[in-house]
Amino acid sequence: MKVIIDASNVAHFGKKDDSSPKLSNILSAVKALESQKDDFAIIADASLRHEIDDKDKYLLLVEEEAIEEVLAGNNADHFILELADEENAKILSNDMFREFNDEFKDIQSRRLPFSFEGENIAIGEAKKPKKDKNILQHICEDILIAIENKRWEVYNGKEGIEFSPLNIAKESIIRMDKSQNSGVGNKLEGLFSKLPMFDKVMDMVENVETSAPYVIFVLVHPKDYKEAVKSAGNVSVTIADRLRLNKRPLIAVRNDLFMKPGTFELNILYSDEVEQEAPLNVEIKINSHDEVFIKKNSRNIASTIAGRMGSWKFPFVAVKPDVILEKPGDFETFLEKNEKYGKKED
Repeated sequence: MKVIIDASNVAHFGKKDDSSPKLSNILSAVKALESQKDDFAIIADASLRHEIDDKDKYLLLVEEEAIEEVLAGNNADHFILELADEENAKILSNDMFREFNDEFKDIQSRRLPFSFEGENIAIGEAKKPKKDKNILQHICEDILIAIENKRWEVYNGKEGIEFSPLNIAKESIIRMDKSQNSGVGNKLEGLFSKLPMFDKVMDMVENVETSAPYVIFVLVHPKDYKEAVKSAGNVSVTIADRLRLNKRPLIAVRNDLFMKPGTFELNILYSDEVEQEAPLNVEIKINSHDEVFIKKNSRNIASTIAGRMGSWKFPFVAVKPDVILEKPGDFETFLEKNEKYGKKED
C-alpha cells in the first residue's frame, strides 16, 4: 500500500497551546508503516520547519529528502490530495479536507485516521469507497455520445412523463398528430402505400400487422416493463383509432436506465427508419468494485441503447474487468462494428 504522511497534521497531534509540533510523531508513523512494509512519502508544508520541536533533526531529514516540503505559497493539503490521486495512495491524516470535496472524489476512502497510545501511533482504516449510484446512466450516456459522434441519431429525451397506458397513448397521439401536420404528411402517404417493409422483424412478433407505418419504442424503468407490455396492444389500437390510421403502430417496450420508476419516454420512428440489427456492439471495461453489478445489468444497458438508437435487436454488450480501473465508478467504453449489420439473413 502507498501512503502519504501528512507531516504537519501528524506532528500537531496532541499539541497544546504552549507546546510545539512533535517530530517524534512523524517518526512513529514512519516506524509503523515500515513495519507494515508500506511504501510511503512524507509531505510537509513550508511553515512546519519554523514550528517543529527538534528543528535540527527535522532540517537534516529535509536535506536528505526523507521529508518533502511543499514550496512556500502553495497549499500543502491540495498538493497531498493531488499526489494521492495520481499515485492512488492513502493519506495518513486526521484532516477531513472538507474544502476540497468538490475537486477530489471520495476523499474519506483515502484517508487513514490515527491516534496515539503513548509514543506509538495507532493507524485506523479508511472508509469504504463510495459507489457511483448513477454508474449505469453514466455508462449509457458515454455510449450514446460515442454513437452520436459516429453520426448515428439517438433519442435523448430523459425528463420522463408519468407512466400509465393512458398517458402513453395520449403522448403518442400528440406527437404523431403533430408530425403529420408539420409537413411530413406526404411521407406518411408514401409509407401507407408501400408493401410490407418489416417482414423479417415481424417474424419475431406475434399478432402484428406487417405493414405498420410506425414503430413506437416505449422507454420505461425495468419496474414498469411488464405493465407496459401488458397494455401495448390496447395502446396500439387506441392510437390507430384516434389518428384514423389504416394500420396499427407497432409498440416496442424497452427497459431504459434513464427512466425513473413510474415514468416513460417515447422514441417514435417510421418503420423504414428502424434498424433490424444494432450497427454497433459495446465493450465495457470496469473496475472490480462494480463488475458484478454491471454484468447483471448488461442486458438493460443493451436495451437502453437499442431503444434510443431505434434498432430492433439489442447490441451485444461485453463487460470485462480491468485492473487499471481501480476506483468505484471507473469505466471505459468502446464501440465495435456489428458484423451482422447490413447482412441479409438466409
